[in-house]
Amino acid sequence: MSEINKHGEVWLFAEVQDGNLQDVSLELCCKARQLAAQLGVPAAAILLGNDVEKFAAPLFQYGADKVYLVENPALAVYRTDPFAHTVVELIKKYNPQIALYGATPLGRDLAPRVASALQTGLTADCTDLDISDVTEKDGTLHKNLLLQIRPAFGGNIVATIVNYDCRPQMATVREGVMPLREPEPNRKGKIIRESVPLEEQTLFAVEVIQREIQKRKLNLKGARVIVAGGAGVGSKESFELIFDLAGAFGGAVGASRAAVDSGFAGAEHQIGQTGTTVRPALYIACGISGAIQHRAGMEESAKIIAVNTDKDAPIFSLAHYGIVGDLKQVIPMMLKAFKERI
Repeated sequence: MSEINKHGEVWLFAEVQDGNLQDVSLELCCKARQLAAQLGVPAAAILLGNDVEKFAAPLFQYGADKVYLVENPALAVYRTDPFAHTVVELIKKYNPQIALYGATPLGRDLAPRVASALQTGLTADCTDLDISDVTEKDGTLHKNLLLQIRPAFGGNIVATIVNYDCRPQMATVREGVMPLREPEPNRKGKIIRESVPLEEQTLFAVEVIQREIQKRKLNLKGARVIVAGGAGVGSKESFELIFDLAGAFGGAVGASRAAVDSGFAGAEHQIGQTGTTVRPALYIACGISGAIQHRAGMEESAKIIAVNTDKDAPIFSLAHYGIVGDLKQVIPMMLKAFKERI
């Protein structure tokens, strides 16, 4: 029987970008707290940067019991080598059994470097995590392993990956897939201040000369209403109906991968396994069949309305309300009904 260190904590990397704590870090806090409770150990966040102690409070409110804080002017802007070196040194010192990162551009850059330095595994783009005992084919029982769940083979199957031997068990987690619980305003935790030397010249091979920050043109994650179109829309010209309906509802425009690949909408509109994961209050899927790749990015929406000519389309099994019909006829009717009510 193999058993992991019961005293190892569950860690998450708290990502700060442009002076803001990223939502994915709070989502990870909620999940880390759940996993830590299953294991009977503390949940902790790694917080690196310059003048970032103020972010410890929200991390505690969303689930962290501890925050390992490293403040250094050299960490004010993300650079791979100094950040990776700092995280590796903290992990070597405290030996957490699990370390989680957001599957953001920063997390996807940082986590592999840390995993390589520690010679441990890394599962990318997880959509769920759990704790369970696992028995190998030879009968070997492993207690309390991290189940790292993610779509595989183009999203056609869901794979569960486990790491029997190497620690920490590491994963990057997609933004928006972990529920963001309500914060507990009075919840407190312990700040552990650490200092990791960063004098090595090799850690600063990249010099930041100038930063240009461009605001995101489309915020699908923050939209309360999303109207999304798929390949069934038929053409880029017909896709204007999707924009019209979204505009009437004050919502954002989404698209399936098939619609993006067909040139109906830009890649920034893509929702699904290889796009953005969303949880709006209302999701209207027009001409979307409901392939698992797309469902992975929107199935947690509070209310789903599907419009499709195919009554057997998989999207109807997920939708709260379904309309079997041609979207070119249905959407104008929806617009007319909406305008008559306002």
